[in-house]
Order: sequence, then C-alpha cells, then structure tokens
Amino acid sequence: MSGNKLIREIESKTISQAVKKLFVEANTNLGEDLICALQDAVGREESPLGRQVLEKILKNAEIARQEKMPICQDTGIAVIFIEIGQDAHITGGNLKDAVNEGVRQAYQEGFLRKSVCDPLTRKNTQDNTPAIIHTDIVAGNRIKIIAMPKGGGSENMSAAKMLTPAAGSDGIKKFVLETVEKAGPNPCPPVMIGVGIGGSLEEACLLAKKALLRPVGESSEDERLAQMEKELYESINKLGIGPGGLGGRITTLSVSTEMMPCHIASLPVAVNIQCHVARHKEIII
Repeated sequence: MSGNKLIREIESKTISQAVKKLFVEANTNLGEDLICALQDAVGREESPLGRQVLEKILKNAEIARQEKMPICQDTGIAVIFIEIGQDAHITGGNLKDAVNEGVRQAYQEGFLRKSVCDPLTRKNTQDNTPAIIHTDIVAGNRIKIIAMPKGGGSENMSAAKMLTPAAGSDGIKKFVLETVEKAGPNPCPPVMIGVGIGGSLEEACLLAKKALLRPVGESSEDERLAQMEKELYESINKLGIGPGGLGGRITTLSVSTEMMPCHIASLPVAVNIQCHVARHKEIII
C-alpha cells in the first residue's frame, strides 16, 4: 500500500506469472460450458459421422486435460483483455512488458507452438510475442486479466463490413449468415459466432471478439439481440455444414452479439468466428 490507502501496488512480475498460467491453462483445459455444449450436441446431431466427430472432439479435450497437452496444435496468437482498476499501481515495470513476458514464458516453458511472425518476411518472433492487448480503466484497485489464445484458421474466416443504415437487422443477419456459409469447413466447426454491431469499424471488430468471451449458450440481456442470436443460431444450423464440415445439424454451438451506438450514416458489423476450441481463462489480481 502507498500513502493513499485506496491505492494498491501490484508488482509487474505478478502480472507476468498470472499471464503465463492463464495461457498454459487455456491451451490445455477446455471450459466446462463448452464441454457441456459439446455433450449436448452429441445427443442432437442426427448425422452418424457428425456425432463421431463430436465424440472425438470431446475425447481429445479429455486427453489434453489429463496429459496437460495442447488441445490443438494451433495454440494461437495471444489476445488479452485487461481491466485495470484506477486505484491500482503497477510497480517494477510497465504493463505491456509484463504481459509480453508472461506470454513468452507460457509459450516457451509450456511447449506451446509459437505462431507469431513478421507480416511481410514471415520470420517467426520465436516466443509468440507481441501479444494483442486490449485495456479498460475501471473502478477499484484490482486488475482482471482474460487470456484468449486465438487460432489462425478461425480468425481467417472472420469478416467486417460497413453496411448502410437502411440494411437494418435483416442486413446484419444476412451478412453473418453469408460469412459463416462462405467459411464452410475451414474454421473447424462446430463454431462459436461473435457478432459486433455499431461503434466504428475497429470497435465493431473488438465487440465481436468480446462477444466470444460470453459463456456458451448465454443470451444477450437486450431482447432485440437475444432474438437475433436465436434466429441466427437456427439459420446457421440449417446450412448443413456440420461437425468438422462433414455435414450435419450442428454447425454452431452459440451465437453471441455485442452492440453500441454508431454514427447516423453507418452500420458497422463484424463477425468473429471461433473454432470448437473456444479457449479463454481469466483471473483477478
């Protein structure tokens, strides 16, 4: 504690240790919400081949958890959401360096595949840094960290579009459905769909990624968005893409939306697709 009893000091190495732990856990231990959704999907899938794919996915997750091995060979680019209490003071280094050190340790000591490279030369950075860091300043003196390893296959199938305001909710649903249909088997279905609506171009993309952090199957508190999620969920599962892209009823396990006001002249929409390995872990320091 400092002279101001409200101010809480947090050492940068504490942040590094937390980030390291989160990324190792996220890559080896699938969330219970997703496990339950996959188990439920097995009972609803009508295609024998589709059921077999879902059963293999569950078996793979079980082995990964027991053996403490990566659920998927693509252990992702390190995406991190951090809520920093305005009364928290980081000592011994800065936040960015602390986060990247945690990522570096996780991917090197955890034997996770390092997938980050220079965009032009394609030379690997060798330690999966730099991380993609999103920060928010909130009330309090704590720091909340959410680690989200994001695989390249599903990220490649994501998309954003600036619709005209006249497109409305029908235009939004059409764009989401077209994006998922175009993606087909590439993002390793069954997938989770995050939809960001409003804000600006970059904010819509961020909202779509944040939407993927919601527990699988949890509806939006906004009745309009909850209805849209339901309609999209049903429409996507009628595409016939199925588990592993081999046909079937279960193409998506959830559709989650986030929305904020936008400019009167625009309607930004982003679709962030997540494969069945929907990895994210969080901690509060």
